[in-house]
Parts: sequence; structure tokens; C-alpha cells
Amino acid sequence: NGLMRYKYFKEKFKRFSIQHSYKSSYTINSFRSNFEYDRNPNGLDLGGNFNNPTLIGNINLVEQFSPLVKIDLEMKSSVKLTAEIKKDRSLSLSFDNNLLTEIQGNEYIFGLGYRIKDLRIRSKLAGPRKIIKSDLNMKADISMRNNKTIIRYLDLDNNQVSAGQTIWSMRYAADYAFSKNLTAIFYFDYAFSEYAISTSFPQTTIRSGFTLRYNFGN
Repeated sequence: NGLMRYKYFKEKFKRFSIQHSYKSSYTINSFRSNFEYDRNPNGLDLGGNFNNPTLIGNINLVEQFSPLVKIDLEMKSSVKLTAEIKKDRSLSLSFDNNLLTEIQGNEYIFGLGYRIKDLRIRSKLAGPRKIIKSDLNMKADISMRNNKTIIRYLDLDNNQVSAGQTIWSMRYAADYAFSKNLTAIFYFDYAFSEYAISTSFPQTTIRSGFTLRYNFGN
């Protein structure tokens, strides 16, 4: 948020921020003592490997750039813009069957918003019929996410794509406050999925409707 300290950004924008975040986790799901190692430390197992004092079943590593980079700004004219790139990766190493399962994800998001100030509507939803003056907030997001699951055989030079999909989505929402307790929301969601393997069919999902939200608090 430090760019807002400069005169140029103060004159042009209400808000201007650049964000970055990295998260990771390393998990050992199961491990146990190897009694064969106690009996014969220099011996070999059935696979021809030296006995290990500890047997590990599965190890997971998850990394997330959420976001890798995100630019969020609001101009003096009430126009809002967001641009975001996300990347994630999940690795699951199984020592029971010597498989490494890798899930890769890349997502790109672009958002546009606008606020119409003091929009007048004649209504009696919030009480007696009168003219209501409130802000109309509109926001639209377009995103593309690509997921891919790859199975890697550690004993063989063989990598296979077992699953994956490309998801295109568009979301639009507009809300208007009839009072401090009553808010009307219109939403429209569209999503199209195309799968990486030929045995799965593309899917399209459309959701749209109105929501009335009433807050019982003060």
C-alpha cells in the first residue's frame, strides 16, 4: 500500500495495492519402526534396498502462490480494477507403490467494478412508499483456471496425465441497499469446463437470480 504515499497516486486513486503471498505445508502422513532393521541393520529388503530404521508410507508437499501477484486499485471516478495470478502445486509421494502424484494449478483473474452514487429508486420495500437514494455497486470477474494431475512412476520413465480441466468463468453481481438493514443483490455466474482427457465431456453451468438480505442487527 506504500505507493499511496506519493502525490501522483493520491491524485489518481482512492486505493492502490500490490499483493503477494506464499504458503507451503510439508506433511508425513504415516511412519513406523522397521523391525527388520533391528534384526539385521545391514540386510536388504525384498526390493533389494538396505533396511531403513523408519518406514514412511506417504509424504505430501503443498505450495501456493495465492496470489503470485495481485493489483487492486480504485480510481477517483469509482472505477475498480483487479488483476490477479495464482499458482499452486501439490505433490504426494507414496513409498508403497513408488508413485509421485503431482497436481498443478494456474489461475488468472481480471475484475472490473463501478459504483453509481446516490441512485434514486421509488420503492416501498423499506417502509412507506418513498424515493430511496443509495449507491449501486456493480462488479464483474472473468477468470481462467487450468488444473492438471500427473502421475509419475519412480521406477519407470513413465509420466501420465490422469486428470485435469480448464475452467472459464464469469461472475457478475450488483447490490443496492434499500435501507441500512435491507439489501437487494442480483447475481449471474457462468462457468465452462473442458477436461484434459478425452473420456470426459465439457460442462457448462449457469446460475442467476435475486437475493434479498435483511440484517436484524442495529
